[in-house]
Amino acid sequence: MRTTRAVFLDRDGVLIEDVHYLSDPDRLKLIAGAAQAVVSLRAAGYKVVVASNQSGVARGLLSLTRLGQIHKRLRADLKAGGARLDALYFCPHHPEGAVARYRRTCLCRKPGTGMIRQASRRFKLNLERSFFIGDTTVDLKAAQDAGCQAILVRTGKGGKDGSYGARPDAVFDDLPAAAAWILAQG
Repeated sequence: MRTTRAVFLDRDGVLIEDVHYLSDPDRLKLIAGAAQAVVSLRAAGYKVVVASNQSGVARGLLSLTRLGQIHKRLRADLKAGGARLDALYFCPHHPEGAVARYRRTCLCRKPGTGMIRQASRRFKLNLERSFFIGDTTVDLKAAQDAGCQAILVRTGKGGKDGSYGARPDAVFDDLPAAAAWILAQG
């Protein structure tokens, strides 16, 4: 029986401020309290995993190398706050991308559940006891399709994308508030 639980996080608008296609590591800014939220979740035994669509790669707005630099900065900023991620997954694809190599429909791009399933296999997760915190209905749909509880935060897009009719299981102002609620659930 799988007993390990996870909290999946979208990156932009949940963990960091959404600057619309972040392509410069110097523009990365953690949302207030995000590092401490990650610390608290991990201390409670949750795996903390980022699952993020990064179609800017397919759109030609940044390279994989540049995305790697952004993620290196993200990990460094989290570490400065005493936090670390268990894993960071991203999907560089988009079906209408300008870069042929990344122009495709895939299972990893949310609302697909590929990134969640990959983490589930790696960490032997119980997805029914796991949570996904996102700022879009795309995140909520991916969470629900994977069997996780879907939490919406009002930071970032705040669920106003309207891409899917997915409804959240809970809504909070930001990641720290969502993390506090998860921890209160036991």
